[in-house]
Amino acid sequence: MDRSIHLVVVQFKPRKGEYATNLARLAGIFSQIDSLDPRPDVAVFAETALTGYFVEGGVRDVATTAGAFARDLQAQYASAVTTPRPLDVCIGFYEVWNNAFYNSALYVTLGGDQPVIRHVHRKLFLPTYGMFDEERFVDRGFEVRAFDTPWGRAAMLICEDAWHSLTGTVAALDGATMVFVVSASPARGIWPREDEGPVPANLKRWERLACDMAEEHGVFVALVNLVGTEGGKTFAGGSIICGPHGDVRARAPLWDETIMTISLDPQDLTRARSDAPLLTDLQTMMPHLMRTVDRIQAGERLELSYDDEPTDGGPLTPASRSAGADRVAATKRPAKSSKRGADKAEASRNGTEPIAVMRAPESRSGPPPLEIDPELTAGWLVSFLREEFERRGFEKAVVGLSGGVDSAVTAYLSAQALGKENVVAVRMPYRSSNPDSLAHAQLVIDELGIQPRTIDISPAVDGYLASEPDADPARRGNVMARERMIVLFDQSAKYHALPVGTGNKTERLLGYFTWHADDSPPINPLGDLFKTQVWELAKFLGVPEVIVSKPASADLIAGQTDEGDFGISYAKADKILNWLVSGYSPSSLVARGFDPDMVELVRKRLAGTHWKRKLPTVALLSLTGIGESYLRPVDY
Repeated sequence: MDRSIHLVVVQFKPRKGEYATNLARLAGIFSQIDSLDPRPDVAVFAETALTGYFVEGGVRDVATTAGAFARDLQAQYASAVTTPRPLDVCIGFYEVWNNAFYNSALYVTLGGDQPVIRHVHRKLFLPTYGMFDEERFVDRGFEVRAFDTPWGRAAMLICEDAWHSLTGTVAALDGATMVFVVSASPARGIWPREDEGPVPANLKRWERLACDMAEEHGVFVALVNLVGTEGGKTFAGGSIICGPHGDVRARAPLWDETIMTISLDPQDLTRARSDAPLLTDLQTMMPHLMRTVDRIQAGERLELSYDDEPTDGGPLTPASRSAGADRVAATKRPAKSSKRGADKAEASRNGTEPIAVMRAPESRSGPPPLEIDPELTAGWLVSFLREEFERRGFEKAVVGLSGGVDSAVTAYLSAQALGKENVVAVRMPYRSSNPDSLAHAQLVIDELGIQPRTIDISPAVDGYLASEPDADPARRGNVMARERMIVLFDQSAKYHALPVGTGNKTERLLGYFTWHADDSPPINPLGDLFKTQVWELAKFLGVPEVIVSKPASADLIAGQTDEGDFGISYAKADKILNWLVSGYSPSSLVARGFDPDMVELVRKRLAGTHWKRKLPTVALLSLTGIGESYLRPVDY
């Protein structure tokens, strides 16, 4: 008799905040699952699968009780599956329970007269740092428990729960043989890694966590991720199934919705636990470890006992607080040894020759590398563009094509994402613009076969500046930049197309853009890439070399170059910025050998332009200030 566990992982792409729309899609998915052979016992979806994750204050709009959620799932299942066969479903959702909101996971059996709820897990560890603000909007749970299912005993964890190794331990000690980890972790990290392929860096970390949990406890682990984008944050998918030896049994693709099936043999658990009985060892030692934990929690200090000093009881008896109370463990500093003494150790393998001394290089942490995996980066950004255009209901893009590398890369990515017939390249020269700018933009148009428009902004700019004859070059440049955005947004209305931004991370951090001009387009694929990374991506995409290699210029003033305006090269600025935005102080950079004048130049520009990267400051008068108390994400 086949006793395999037939599992199906569903990488699902929800529409943000649209619970009813996403729920309605489940009927088709349940129908697909019902037709599979072998038919799955359990279907696993990701964290917040039917609402999206970053809903902020919208939690109160989309949260539901576990019972209501189970009935909604049952209705979709009944409408799609005519056979009486049941199906277990593990799925993440925002829950309202006991007058509070939670990020929860439901395990329910569908297909009978009523849904049978087997367990509800409420997320314990709520990330509230970096891009995350979860504890502001939901309460935390306080338990990890295993539960019985028709095919065995399981446990559920939600995203960061799994980053704390103790949660997997608790689940295994409670008898779980399968741990479902449902996650909505945005992809991060585009630098290349040897022998790992084009995969976001944090996804590989997730894989290590899941495999370590499986191997340490001799359990199966199913890690299921969302796919899609939310406000520029991309969920990569790449869900995996780990076996109890810590091996990856199956891996779903990046970026795309997928239904992945696998059959698991429970006998693998027996073999793994026999090969490495770590869980049995832990069960034996758990009472002793728990006593130690209790003492640590109570603030007891260590009472050191060794040699033949008398103690109350034997080795299995906990030392009393009174025994040896006057002996508190002290850690002695090791005696200093000279370099000569270290290099000429007396001990040796054969008693006559010193043991070789190996000196490790100095180890100091640093920021993520600037080098990128261009294949991963290109695929990531193409997926981002497709998702954003689909979500916003647009098929066409308008790109201001300047003849520079940033706008060229944006055009190449847009053509890949949307098709060349759906990209309109708008050249907007001023009468003093460098002729090479038009020519280089034309190279991109010809290479990609995208639709061109050329609109001379000279009459509009000169018409305004005629009344401002004293305008200095900076004011004139800002007028040109803002006029170009007027043109771009008007062309977007003409073509029913979405404007795509072209500014890179270096420009944004240094404030090298015109406020409410270059930064105006609603989406920007390059905004988190330093300039040197854009150049690397441009070479991979096949942007003409003449564009990649020429000095970067805003082309607002004759002879102008970006690096001339900065007073520092992009290569040097990017290195310094990478350290600064990763949390390192200017003094620590100088200590690492950076030029102090260059560090100060970059620091001042970074610190003096925060206002350009924020929305206007609004006087807060009410209890429902937009962006302060009334919080909804940009894509809600």
